[in-house]
Amino acid sequence: MPSASLQKEHPRSDPTIPGAPAPEPPSVQEPREPHDPLPPKPDQGAPELRTATGEALEGEEGTARGQQGRWLTTATGVKLRDTDHSLKAGPRGPTLLQDHHLREKITHFDHERIPERVVHARGAAAHGYFEGYGTAGEICLASVFEKGRRTPTFVRFSTVLGSRGSADTVRDTRGFATKFYTDEGNWDLVGNNMPVFFIQDGIKFPDIIHAGKPHPDREIPQAQSAHDTFWDFVSLHTEAQHHTIWNMSDRGIPRSYRMMEGFGVHTFRVVNAEGATSLVKFHWKPKLGVHSLTWEEAQMLGGLDPDFHRRDLADAIEAGAFPEWELGVQVFPDTEDQTFHGIDLLDPTKLVPEEIAPVQPIGKMVLDRNPTNYFAETEQVAFHTGHLVPGIDVTDDPLLQARNFSYLDTQLSRLGGPNFNQLPINRPHAPVNDMLRDGMHQHAVHPGVAPYRPNSLDGGCPFSLGNQGEDLSDEQKRAFVDAAASIEASRKVRANPASYDDHFSQARLFWLSLSPVEKEHVVRAYTFELGKCYEQAIKERQLQALANVDEDLCAQVAAGLGLPAPEPTTAIADVEPSPALSQLGQTWPTDGRIVGLVMDATTPADQVQPVRDAIFEAGLVPFVVGSRGGEIDGVPVQRTFATGRSVELDAVLLLAAPVPAPDALGARDEKAAGEGAVDPRVRLLVEECFRHSKAVGATSAGQAVLEAAGVDPQSVGVVVGDDPSSAWEQLSALLPAHRAWDRFPATLA
Repeated sequence: MPSASLQKEHPRSDPTIPGAPAPEPPSVQEPREPHDPLPPKPDQGAPELRTATGEALEGEEGTARGQQGRWLTTATGVKLRDTDHSLKAGPRGPTLLQDHHLREKITHFDHERIPERVVHARGAAAHGYFEGYGTAGEICLASVFEKGRRTPTFVRFSTVLGSRGSADTVRDTRGFATKFYTDEGNWDLVGNNMPVFFIQDGIKFPDIIHAGKPHPDREIPQAQSAHDTFWDFVSLHTEAQHHTIWNMSDRGIPRSYRMMEGFGVHTFRVVNAEGATSLVKFHWKPKLGVHSLTWEEAQMLGGLDPDFHRRDLADAIEAGAFPEWELGVQVFPDTEDQTFHGIDLLDPTKLVPEEIAPVQPIGKMVLDRNPTNYFAETEQVAFHTGHLVPGIDVTDDPLLQARNFSYLDTQLSRLGGPNFNQLPINRPHAPVNDMLRDGMHQHAVHPGVAPYRPNSLDGGCPFSLGNQGEDLSDEQKRAFVDAAASIEASRKVRANPASYDDHFSQARLFWLSLSPVEKEHVVRAYTFELGKCYEQAIKERQLQALANVDEDLCAQVAAGLGLPAPEPTTAIADVEPSPALSQLGQTWPTDGRIVGLVMDATTPADQVQPVRDAIFEAGLVPFVVGSRGGEIDGVPVQRTFATGRSVELDAVLLLAAPVPAPDALGARDEKAAGEGAVDPRVRLLVEECFRHSKAVGATSAGQAVLEAAGVDPQSVGVVVGDDPSSAWEQLSALLPAHRAWDRFPATLA
């Protein structure tokens, strides 16, 4: 391997800044000296080495499944001399049919793609571990929750509506799916970043997705709900109103996957070692808090960096700012009516406020490794709500019941057959003896002749726990048993219970629980999305639904649309706000936040380096933004005025007031248009940070940029220091609040 010589010749400018595409820096010339494949980057991991039937294997997990050897070969290991030219009859052809290498190479390329997911097609993922606190033992016997037990996990985050090529930062629900590789089999907690769903019955799932997807005639708009078919459906099918107001809130445009709450959505039944049952709802609480993009930032990022969320996740892990969540449960008695404080626990459009059912922590999850290969891991991972372990069972929620059918069915289509659980990313970490045989892509080589029960030819193996009598070992007692639940005698009907009829009270609960600035954002989202609808009738119908939620909300949106606000058609619910539903009002850790340090060619390194080191030491990532690339006085530049933009940064610290750089030409960079003593792109960066309520700091040398951008140094969230260290000390104190929301007072109470 050429690592030592390469690193000596081309050292990384700064190994602590994430984003390098390869484990070692490349040489300028094409490498000619043969060597084995480079190892994965240090931040990358891969599925544990397991056989198709769950047996652990020896080897380095990052390389054992990768390409082997230093020489180019065919798929069957035959070494090749040339892959740049097809076999021809003479230099000018034609190409000969006997070229087996050409046929293999092109045929494989033609079949590289598999069907993308119908929903959640756009995703990003990471490996990690879950560590139990030991606090769930009273309600659940699942071993994954035992104190100190570490269970490998793989988590995939996703948008719902967009295709694989859509943007990350669209307004949409986000998937939060976690695969636990437990010693008792795989458990999949397949949830979202919102605790409720659009529909109460799974039979409506094709309808809501057909309504939310691009219009079938033009295939537009992509990855968004700001169009007629979506609002036509939700304004008619009003059980969707609760989820819709969550989507119109800042929850619909998260700042980062790392700053996103997760919910199991449904109510599950858990069983303890004595066989007693409880009902629970699962919650993921992010260590960094729940934060969002502003609407303008989301729109900018759709063009500037449509991969923003997946890049943020991968870079944070590479930088060592490992994302962390705490898993908690709301616990309810398993009563016959399966309700709690009048809330039907089987209705997936309803939540239970945390003030009446606190979330009890039962473990934490840390994501510490990026995937080695997107397709093999992130794209081929197969989640299923029916992947359960002993101690966790489903309820009669009709949406969950339909999902249990749908997830299994869709894997057959996407992954080419019934053996998708044998793919490396899906392989369990527990012994498998399932009697399932053959089928497309069978990886296992099964011995024996009797894959049926009962048998004697294979010595009776595998054995069923059901015929072992009463004298069972502890291991045998931990087999999966469907929780016994009484079913009331009834008639078969296509109907919902009366408790499902309330479609507005929880949407009102959510609205009243928001802070004034969050309410402003909800009004703007409804106004924008309905303003994108063509049909007037749809706008009027949705305004009627908003009038049944809150008259002030309806009036504000109606004013933006230039329409009269209708009167409510149902009694407005009297509800108590739930402060837990607001994202604002606290402080959070700042791990992995990015701080822009603006300098110019005259800024001495002894002013930049100490504050840069201080940012690193605080667990944040400094991005030096300079007038040109490379290094300035020995300080590596991560972004230039031409390549940097405010949406990449959580805060900005001005160490200089850069004059227009040589490339500050409108014909070369539209952001550079305009005149002034300060480079227009630096002025624009500060203007954007200011109006997005981000923390802005300046030294005395950089204060002129504030003046050029029209920023009052006395504004909320703006600090000025005599030197970089004092400016950083003041700026760092602002970051735990995420943004300076009080900079622009809200008009709504």
